[in-house]
Amino acid sequence: MPALSLEVWSDIACPWCYVGKRRLEGALKAFSHAAEVQVVWRAFELDPAAPKEQDRTVSHAERIARKYAMSVAQAQKSSDHLVEVARGEGLAFDFVGIRSGNTFDAHRLLHLGQQRGVQDAVKERFMKAYFEQSELMSDHGTLVRLAVEAGLDEGEATDVLAGGSYAAAVRADEAQARELGITGVPCFVFDRHFAVSGAQTSQVMLNALEQAWAERPAGAVLDEGAVCGPDGC
Repeated sequence: MPALSLEVWSDIACPWCYVGKRRLEGALKAFSHAAEVQVVWRAFELDPAAPKEQDRTVSHAERIARKYAMSVAQAQKSSDHLVEVARGEGLAFDFVGIRSGNTFDAHRLLHLGQQRGVQDAVKERFMKAYFEQSELMSDHGTLVRLAVEAGLDEGEATDVLAGGSYAAAVRADEAQARELGITGVPCFVFDRHFAVSGAQTSQVMLNALEQAWAERPAGAVLDEGAVCGPDGC
């Protein structure tokens, strides 16, 4: 029997995507067919027009408040909630030191990671760097260093960033998301027949894995969980 395909549309700069990754990992640990699940990380930019780096004189809460037309207090409350949720998954989000910017080039390196069999490691290293270590994920030197730490070749990663490699692949991922009606991330798609939207609990993800395995190719869409989209997290 072929492997179960699990495509995950997400952005490096999406907090619920990192939480969702941890919860998926928890589900896979309990799933008896985990070795036969092929996880592929697909690109989704929450802000394709983002500059190389956002104005660092503006706090994360202020930027979120401006972008989504809410008060700074509301934005701070939302961030505080995310920090607590993340802590429950063993993650240490730092929204004070976070350096926000464009993630397109990081997604290109994730495609290189897929080709070299280390995509999950690259995804993990990038998300940890962004949410916990205040790394700027548009800086090429930073991206190459992190990619090497995750198992990619330094020269190959440098060459990708110096040119246009995998740009079309990133755009193809985003086009597929639109075709599938994906407007928020994370979104987990099983064999292109069964979808789970949002950072569901590990138990819900385990149920989804078991259902997708048992009912391939038939499936259904589960209730939506917390996502990040163009209108906010």
